[in-house]
Amino acid sequence: MAEIRKHMVFCGRVQGVGFRYTAKHLAQSLGLTGWVKNEWDGTVVMEIQGSETLINKLLEGLNRSMFIHIDWIDSKEIPLETESCFSVR
Repeated sequence: MAEIRKHMVFCGRVQGVGFRYTAKHLAQSLGLTGWVKNEWDGTVVMEIQGSETLINKLLEGLNRSMFIHIDWIDSKEIPLETESCFSVR
């Protein structure tokens, strides 16, 4: 499976609900790399790298949380980076 990297902005009830740590746990369990951080405007930004199938599984996992409510996601594919883990910024 070919690797891709996506830059994603999440809007909704995504801060103060465990979003970043849920994303980190899911990414690590799926072998994905990248990072996630809160923004001043209440959104969460994530760059995630791996197969599209596994990235979609991460998104499904985030949508299963009873605390997280994603209203919309702005997503674009970006160039791959060399990294070995997923981190919370």
